[in-house]
Amino acid sequence: MKTNFLKGLGAKLKTWEFALLMILVAEFVVFGAVNPKFLALNSLFSSVNNYISICIISLFVTFVMITGGIDIQASSIVGLTSIVIGVSWSDLGLNIWVCIILAIVVAAVCGAISGYFVAFCNVQPMVVTLGGSFLYSGIALLISTLSSTPAYMGIGGFPGKTAEGIYTSFRLLGKWKLFDMIPIQLLIYFGLVVICYILLHKSKYGRKVFLVGINRNTAELSGINSRLIIMSTYILTGIGAAIAGILLTANVDSAKSDLGSTFTLSIITAVVLGGTLSTGGKGSIIGTALASLVICIMRFGLPICFGVSTQNLDLPMGIMLVVIIAGRAITSRLKLSSGSVRKGRLVQKTH
Repeated sequence: MKTNFLKGLGAKLKTWEFALLMILVAEFVVFGAVNPKFLALNSLFSSVNNYISICIISLFVTFVMITGGIDIQASSIVGLTSIVIGVSWSDLGLNIWVCIILAIVVAAVCGAISGYFVAFCNVQPMVVTLGGSFLYSGIALLISTLSSTPAYMGIGGFPGKTAEGIYTSFRLLGKWKLFDMIPIQLLIYFGLVVICYILLHKSKYGRKVFLVGINRNTAELSGINSRLIIMSTYILTGIGAAIAGILLTANVDSAKSDLGSTFTLSIITAVVLGGTLSTGGKGSIIGTALASLVICIMRFGLPICFGVSTQNLDLPMGIMLVVIIAGRAITSRLKLSSGSVRKGRLVQKTH
C-alpha cells in the first residue's frame, strides 16, 4: 500500500500541473524577496482581479484548442459584450439584467457563427477567428456610435449603489469583496474552474471533445457528431468572453468597445502554457487555471519589483509562448527519433 502511494505521488510530481505550481511558488518567493509589498494581500488580490478576465476566457479557449482549433476573437467579444450592455441600458432603457442576458446571447451567437464556418465549412480556425476579431470589434465600435454618450468616454453610471455607498445589483459583480478582501470576480472564477473541470474531464461531452481533437475521423466513426462538438466549443468561448466582459464592465463601471482588446496574447499563452497542445487532443483545465495565475502574477510582479513598464509586458508573454511551442516541437521530434531507433533495433534483433 505504501509502495502504491509513493508511486502515485511520484506520478503527480512528474505532471506539468505540478511544475506550474512550483513556478507559481517561485514567483511568490522571488517577487516577495525583491519587494515585500508584493505580498500585501489587498494589492495581490486587486492585481489578480485586474487580469481575471484573461483567466476566465482561457478556461473556455482550452475547449477550442483541444479540438485542434484556436480562438483569437474572444477579446473582441469582451468589448462587444460591454458595449451591448451599455447601449441597451443607457439608450434603450432595458433592465440591467435583461441587458446582461442580451449580451450573453449576442456573444454566444458570435461564437456560433465562427464555429459554423470552422466546423461545417472547413475554414481554418485562425482565418475565421482573425476575421471575427476585426468584425466584432467593428460592430462594437459601430454600436457605440449609436449611443448618446461619446465612444471615447464610455457609458457609466450603472445602477447598484445606495446613498450610503453600499454596492448592490449589477455593481455588486464588480465591487463586492468577501471579508473586504477577496473580490467576487475571483470567487466566480474559481466556480467556473470547477464547472469547466467537470464539463471537460468528468462528462461525456468532455470525452467527445478529446476524441475529436485526437482523431476527428475516428470520432465520427464512433458516432460522435464532430461538427456540432467543434461548433459548441466556440459557443462556449463566446459565453466565457461574455462573462469576462460583464465582470470587467461592472468592475470599471464603464462600457467601452475596446475593453479586453489586449487580452489575446495572454489568453493563448495561458492555454498553451497550461499543457494544451496546439494540434489538439490534449489539455487540462487545472493546467490552464494554474498557467493563468502564473501569467497574472508575472504581469503584476514585474512592474513593481523590477520596474518593467506595463507597455512592455507583452514581450515576456511572447517569449514564453515561443519557447513553449519550440520546446514541445523539439521534445516531440526527439521522442519520434528515439522511437524509430528502438524500432530499428527490434527489427535487427528479429533478423
